[in-house]
Amino acid sequence: MARAARKTASPAAAPKPADAAAETHFGFQSVPLGEKQGKVNAVFHSVAEKYDLMNDLMSAGLHRPWKEALVSWLRPPKGEKPYRHLDVAGGTGDVAFRILEAGGPGTHVTVLDINGAMLGVGRDRAEKQHFAGGIDFVEANAESLPYPAATFDSYTVAFGIRNVPRIQVALNEAHRVLRRGGRFLCLEFAPVETPLLDTLYDAYSFNVIPEIGRRVTGDAESYRYLVESIRKFPRPVLFADMMRKAGFSRVEYRPYTGGIVNIHSGWKL
Repeated sequence: MARAARKTASPAAAPKPADAAAETHFGFQSVPLGEKQGKVNAVFHSVAEKYDLMNDLMSAGLHRPWKEALVSWLRPPKGEKPYRHLDVAGGTGDVAFRILEAGGPGTHVTVLDINGAMLGVGRDRAEKQHFAGGIDFVEANAESLPYPAATFDSYTVAFGIRNVPRIQVALNEAHRVLRRGGRFLCLEFAPVETPLLDTLYDAYSFNVIPEIGRRVTGDAESYRYLVESIRKFPRPVLFADMMRKAGFSRVEYRPYTGGIVNIHSGWKL
C-alpha cells in the first residue's frame, strides 16, 4: 500500500520577528515573547509518545466525544469533489483521522505542527491505520503558514491554539489560508466559571493531572504548564472577539461539559 503519510515534512516557517522587549505567559510565568515557542516545544517533545494516552487518562476519555463533536459540526463533504482541510497543532493525527473517516473520497487532510516529535507519532499511526493518499504531515508554524492565500476549505485546531505565542497572528493566518466560504473550528479548554464545578476542576487540575503526568511520562512539570495555560487562555467571549478581529463572520461557540471545553466556529465570507 502507498505510504503517503511518509511525505517529507517541510521545514517550519519562520514567523515574523517578535518585539524583543515584549513578554507573554508560559503557564503562570512571564517570559520573553521570543522564548515561549522553545519552551512549548520542549513540553511536547517530552510528552509526545504518551500524549494520546494521557488525554484519555486526564479527561477520563471525554476528549473523544469532544473531538467527535468538532468533526460532526465541521461536516466534511461525502463526495469525490476535492476538499482540502488543514488541521493545525494536530501532530498525532487524532482529529485528522476522524475527519478522513467522516469525509468522502475527495477529502485530503494536512496535519501541521511545529513539533517534529508529535508529527512522528502521527505518521506512525497513519501507517498502522492504513491511511494512504489522503493525509500528509508538515512541520511548520501556525503564525506563519507555508501556503498561499485561499488554499484550504476548512481549518481545525484542537487543544493547540492556547500554546501559540501570538494567538491573534495565528487567527489572522487561519483566515488568510481559507477560501471564501471556508470554515474555522477551534476546540479548546477554558477557565471554568460554574460554581462548585470550578472548585472541583481546579483541585483535580492542579493536584491530580501533574501526578498522572509524573507516573505515566515521568514529567509532572509539562502537565503543570498545560493546566496553567488553560487558566491564561481568553474567556470564550473574548476569543470570539479575536476571531472577528481576524476577519471571521458568523462567529459562535458551544460549551461542553459545563464549559470545561468550547468549540468555536467562524466563516470566511
